Amino acid sequence: PTTVAPGQAVTLTWSVPGATTTMVNTRFDQMGARVMGFYDGNDLNYYYFMAESFATSDRWFSPLPSNSPPNRSYLYAATTHGHAHDPGTLDSTVVKNIFQLLDAAGIKGKVYFTTDPSNPGVPHTFLTRFQPFASQHAANLVPTSQYFTDLQNGTLAQVSLIEELPGFDEHPGAPLDGNIHAGNNIQDGAQYVSTFINTFMQSQYWKDGVFVLTFDEGGGMYDHVAGQPTVSPDGIPPTDLTAQEQQDIQPPGDFTRTGFRVPLIVVSPFTKKGYVSKTVADFTAIDKFIETRFKLPNLTARDAAQMDMTEFFDFANPAWLTPPTPPKQNQNLGCNYTNLP
Repeated sequence: PTTVAPGQAVTLTWSVPGATTTMVNTRFDQMGARVMGFYDGNDLNYYYFMAESFATSDRWFSPLPSNSPPNRSYLYAATTHGHAHDPGTLDSTVVKNIFQLLDAAGIKGKVYFTTDPSNPGVPHTFLTRFQPFASQHAANLVPTSQYFTDLQNGTLAQVSLIEELPGFDEHPGAPLDGNIHAGNNIQDGAQYVSTFINTFMQSQYWKDGVFVLTFDEGGGMYDHVAGQPTVSPDGIPPTDLTAQEQQDIQPPGDFTRTGFRVPLIVVSPFTKKGYVSKTVADFTAIDKFIETRFKLPNLTARDAAQMDMTEFFDFANPAWLTPPTPPKQNQNLGCNYTNLP
């Protein structure tokens, strides 16, 4: 066998009928130099400044212990309709999403998607999973470049969602075509996020708006705070577990437990300075916040059981009528999983 050094480029030759690509699992940290780790305020100075200036939570969880697609389904619809794994396409006449509730109430909603260089023009957003609703409202799916235009022109929707694309954010090991460093550098991801928040703070929408930053799943598996008991959204048990999963998951899963904690920053002129929520919630509380603000019905029992997020605000005494000036995100570290310290 040939030993490959961490980070060393290799060329593989193989013959598999019908296979044009393959994924090679290279273990870069075989000695456990980074078994556990974290980034501090020197590494992520922008996020630390924003969390300390505005509001955050130390009891904010992803909705279920699964990967990105099911958790994003919960953000949109407060359920996966029985799916523990990727739910695929969902029937929007059966599984309602938050933009359907807004549309039915005559409230404008818009989703900004990040364009995938390898698939230009195709909306990279989970909303397209809700059919036929998404196809019927395709005009409300626009590239993120339109977000900055809407802020400038006064055409921002009442409710907007900016959805990331792995490779532009802090997602580890999710490079984009033509950019081998994309998806590896958490500082680059924070810098990318800062452009959206900073432009919002300097826009005409600052006076009565709120920007909520969160993530669809945990980045590590060593949090000392376990997932929390929660409410089944619709009483539908998991329908797509493998035979091995059904054997291993005891007691059987029933969508009554959250996933890991995830970051949260609530940015608004009305945000309490340096506020840290202790209320257990998952990010379907964002749906509850929207439902409360616009007097909408709940999507499922899950979002109905969430806090409405009003505890993050003091509307009588706004602390940030003039927004602060955050630091430029440091980009001095080689935050690349292939480079050991």
